[in-house]
Amino acid sequence: MHNIGSREFLLALGIGLLHSCFALFVILSSIWLCLALWIQQPLGIIFSRTIIILWGLFSLSLLGVYVSGHIFSRRTDLLIYGIAFACSLVWYFSLEARQDRDWNPEVAEQLSYQKQGNLIQLHNVRHFNWHKNGSYDIHWEDRTIDLNKITGVNVITSYWMGPQIAHTLVSFDFSDQKPLVFSIEIRKENGEEFSAIGGFFRKYELSLVASDEKDLIYTRSNIRNEQVYLFPIRMPQTERKALFIEYLHKADELRAEAKWYNTLTSNCTTFVFDMIQAINPQTLPKDYRLLASGYLPNYLYDLKALNQNYSMKEWYQLAQINTRAKKYEQQDNQSSEYFSKVIRFGLPKAD
Repeated sequence: MHNIGSREFLLALGIGLLHSCFALFVILSSIWLCLALWIQQPLGIIFSRTIIILWGLFSLSLLGVYVSGHIFSRRTDLLIYGIAFACSLVWYFSLEARQDRDWNPEVAEQLSYQKQGNLIQLHNVRHFNWHKNGSYDIHWEDRTIDLNKITGVNVITSYWMGPQIAHTLVSFDFSDQKPLVFSIEIRKENGEEFSAIGGFFRKYELSLVASDEKDLIYTRSNIRNEQVYLFPIRMPQTERKALFIEYLHKADELRAEAKWYNTLTSNCTTFVFDMIQAINPQTLPKDYRLLASGYLPNYLYDLKALNQNYSMKEWYQLAQINTRAKKYEQQDNQSSEYFSKVIRFGLPKAD
């Protein structure tokens, strides 16, 4: 057996690593492109699935798995793959979010407003009346808000696919009227269903919905039977007002230019983080729980944004609103104001 010199060994190791990196690139890029084609279906489902099959076979040949013999040389295969993948990137990143689709009625309207000092006139505030079968009566309304009358901020987490992932909403309490809740939603088209994988591949536009709590929260706790928690947050008055204004700025942005939802980077939790960072960059350190949004309450507790007189276990017990929301259905008083009061029964104060 011949001894291999250190130089030859390092060269062989480098070539091996290069081949491994290339194989990993082919695998990951092929998975990404096939999923993008599956979700987007350019030129129709038959064309897309045909391209997926051909691309898969071509990728396997690059990895040394052949269905038949070589058609082109290795160098030509690499050149074709590089050009084709570059074209796929151009196609994907040229997909533009739009404002003019046939929207689902739940997100058909966009929030707008006029501001005069501390008085905000909101337009297109959602106030749907939901029925047990999931149908609803459509109603959009105007509301006038006085920023000086904001008395509290609440973070609502709604769990729909296990403890790691939750939808995040933020509601504002007022001294002179019922609460108002904001939610970053996917802007679904009529007949379109949500797909977490589709959310990675420019499937949905973003929508900001301002709503009555008996709409956005009730539908999650009482209609969809999600596990919903309401956490009053410690926040100075100046930052409460600033956060409300940031929501208005976000409404301006989305009216001016449609934006894509992204399951990981542009979602209901990351947008709240970005808005609070815009108010005070020192407030929220980056943390994995901003991505695993189901653990957001624990993150807020560690930042002392929740009342520290209670443990996190106690907070989860007290903050869950489902039992109280179900009892609301049995009451004669079915007003929005009463719903907001019912879901806060027994809830600790922020301070």
